[in-house]
Order: sequence, then structure tokens, then C-alpha cells
Amino acid sequence: MPAIKFVCPDGSQVVIGQCMEKCIHAQRCMFLPTLRAIAKSLDRGLKEPTVTELLCGVRETYLKKTTDYAVRPQDQLYAIHGSAVHTINEGYTAGNMLSEERIYDDITSGKFDLYGQIIDLNDKTLGDYKVTSSYKLMRALGYYKVDVSTGEIYKTGIKKGQVKTKKEWRTDGVRFLLEWAIQLNYYRMLLESKGFKVERMEIQAMCRDYSLRVAAERNIRKPVYVIHINKISDHWIKRYMNAKAKKLNIALEKGLMPELCTVKERWKNRKCMEYCAVAESCTFGRMIKRQMKAVA
Repeated sequence: MPAIKFVCPDGSQVVIGQCMEKCIHAQRCMFLPTLRAIAKSLDRGLKEPTVTELLCGVRETYLKKTTDYAVRPQDQLYAIHGSAVHTINEGYTAGNMLSEERIYDDITSGKFDLYGQIIDLNDKTLGDYKVTSSYKLMRALGYYKVDVSTGEIYKTGIKKGQVKTKKEWRTDGVRFLLEWAIQLNYYRMLLESKGFKVERMEIQAMCRDYSLRVAAERNIRKPVYVIHINKISDHWIKRYMNAKAKKLNIALEKGLMPELCTVKERWKNRKCMEYCAVAESCTFGRMIKRQMKAVA
């Protein structure tokens, strides 16, 4: 089921159709065209789970397909920003390029952003647009800080005799790219199943908070980064996605709540606290939200 309600800035809820007709408050929180774009983005009319849905926790996807839920329009803005980026670029994909095509297989379906001559005029590249935060971009690029000796010694205070250090950036850390890598590799497999050879995979990541000081503090110095994605074993990708699809389909057929999303899928419970639209329909999500309110 798609989302059926919007959550207003004051916490009240309104049926999306009613919101489109007339705002229940004295003033709208945003323009009608923006609200309409958000409403459209919430329901793509696809019954079978997509690649992006399978990358989420099985319980989250199950609840989104079986329960009515409400979303905050403000939380969906970055999603339509991403769609806007796609739309802007679509007008310049002339030549040997494919874009926004949905391909199906016996497990799922996926709509890739770009394929073809998107880097050079003689390549076969699979590309994906991402609009993301400086924090996620910092982790995706493998940036981290280390303490480096300044060559000086503290002469007074509780640190007397200890070596003074300063923070320096390193760019050779672990790159937290697995979710993006799985997504692009599955798109690659879908394309190759239709006879299109993929020679490389790239992500064009746009930093949505690039102009803020926090981005500079995370060593994000540019608004756009192109990130290379390595090939992952077809066998492993197929097994992983098939396992998640099977769990979801069994849950949907039997009407049984799937197992709890993994710690990684829950973002160490941060997603449950603030970003999961169906947290109120999940026993664990409700518990986390109660704990958050108790602490506040």
C-alpha cells in the first residue's frame, strides 16, 4: 500500500487527497506542485518489489506494502530532488545512451539512471545519480581523521609530558559503499541479461549540504564526486537478492511479520527513531520511539 496521509509540521495528519484539495491549516507548508510531486513519488504502481525496496529491511518493505502509513512531506524532499536531477539530465542524453529504463527478471525489477557513453564517447558505462549528505559521502569516499604528532610536548597541565597531536585527514579508509554497490551491480546484471555489455560502473554523488561548514569539516570540498563501483560476483548478488525476495514473498503470502531489520538496515536504530515511515506499525519501532521520547 502506498502512503495515504501527510504528517503536517505540527504533527497532525491529513489524507493526501484532502491535502491536495484544501489545506487544513491557515497556511500551506509548501507549494501545491511540490506536494503533488511528493504524492506521486510515493506510489509508483509496482506490485513486485524493486531492487531499491529489497535493499531495505524486509520488515520495512513488508509494512509499506501491507499497512496504511503517513509520511512527512519535508522528509521526501531529497527524494524528489534526486528525481529532479534525473529529469534535468534526461534532456542531454542524446546519442548512444539509455536512461530511466525498467528491466525485469524472475526476482525483481530495477530502473537504472544512465547507460552508454556517459564518461567518454567510446565506453559502455552504467551510471547512477545520488543526492546525498556530506556524512554519507565522507564514508563512501573512505575519509577519516588520525592523530599526528606535532613534535611538541605539553609542558604544563594534566597532559604535561605528553606529545601534542593534531588531526589530519586520510583518504584510504574503508569505503562504505555496499548498498550502492549491490544496487548498481544488480542493474548491471539486468542490463547484461538483455545483451548490453557493462564495462564500468560509476556514481555521480551530489552533496546536498556542500555549502555548509559541516561539509568542510568532513573534508567534502566539492559539490559533486564521481565514485567508481567495483564488480561484485553475480552469484553472490543473485543469492543475496533472491534470499531477501523470498523472505518478503513468504511474509506477504502468509501475512506474517518478517524478522526484525538488521542493525545495519536500522542504521543502529537511528532510522527507527526518525526516518522509517512505518515505525509506528512495528513493535520495535514503537519501542524505540517511546524510549526517544522518554529521554527527551
